[in-house]
Amino acid sequence: MPWILIQLIVSPFDQAQYFFDFPHFSACVFKGKLRNLENSGYCLPTLKTMNPFSELPTPCYVVDTQKLRQNLEIIRSVQDRTGARIILALKGFAMFRVFPIIREYLCGTTASSVNEAKLGSYEFGGEVHAYAPAYSEKDIHQLSPLIKHITFNSFSQFHRFKEQVSNINPQVSMGLRINPEYSEVATELYDPCRPCSRLGMTLQHFEGEALDRIEGIHFHTMCEQNSDTLERTLKVVEEKFSPYFEQLKWINFGGGHHITRPDYDVDRLCRALDAFMQKYSLQVYMEPGEAIALNTGILIASVMDVFENDIPLAILDTSATAHMPDVLEMPYRPVIQGAGAPGSKAHTIRLGGLTCLAGDEIGDYAFDQPLKVG
Repeated sequence: MPWILIQLIVSPFDQAQYFFDFPHFSACVFKGKLRNLENSGYCLPTLKTMNPFSELPTPCYVVDTQKLRQNLEIIRSVQDRTGARIILALKGFAMFRVFPIIREYLCGTTASSVNEAKLGSYEFGGEVHAYAPAYSEKDIHQLSPLIKHITFNSFSQFHRFKEQVSNINPQVSMGLRINPEYSEVATELYDPCRPCSRLGMTLQHFEGEALDRIEGIHFHTMCEQNSDTLERTLKVVEEKFSPYFEQLKWINFGGGHHITRPDYDVDRLCRALDAFMQKYSLQVYMEPGEAIALNTGILIASVMDVFENDIPLAILDTSATAHMPDVLEMPYRPVIQGAGAPGSKAHTIRLGGLTCLAGDEIGDYAFDQPLKVG
């Protein structure tokens, strides 16, 4: 077997070396360590033909642009039905080669760093929003000319930088991230509302604070969840924070909405959005990342070495910690074409990455034939 196809959602960033175009596919080849990948634990579609990809340098992410458009049609339907504005979270998907497709459907991007804001402004266009747990003076100086919205994580950051933002770009709308202290995220590492969370202001922080010049609030409490979770979350947000809504212009429901997953209840989402927007005069934003490219991409990797240490081991030219960290953090088990669970086929082998991290292992997989270098 000359190469392995690992199926997962992909999020290429600015270290791309080359781009290739095939009919309905975009491929992006990388060198070096990548960060901020949010991958899916769901099985992705198998490509109908593998021949065009056998000559690609590896590791290589390949995105099916027809599948991408199918996702984007679903997301656009939500915007058209409700009036909510949906923007791309660049930390979840940032393959800028397909930005011309995505901007046909979405009105902008959201950034978690200066470089992401530059990427959104220069390569995507439209609205650029920014949120980070903290900003430096240099960050504010670089971000302010690029963005339409900026969300601060705390009142202290807002008070520190509100004048600087307004002086640089008076058109920037400033907001605050809230922590409603309600989340249904099962994995603690991903739960922004866990005890002593550093992400956002709880209701008690609002005591004695004037919201002068704060025009919006932002919450992000979900992770790969359905619209029923959003309904329950909104109930808590309204109970705690609705007294402040009259002073605001917008509210951002954050990310974690798995809108393009096959079992996602889009109608329920639209009902929730309609009900909220009819009740309050606020512009609603959502910023999915993973949902944009969910089930549209594959990662092609090569086998660099095969040997044994009590069990068969293979070293790939990709890496869990570098190219798909959620495999270790969530954890996820990527689906590999032609492979099965350990022991289900004749040859079981452990797949490891190229970094020096001892735990950089993708998992144990079984194949019909032994893996070979190549």
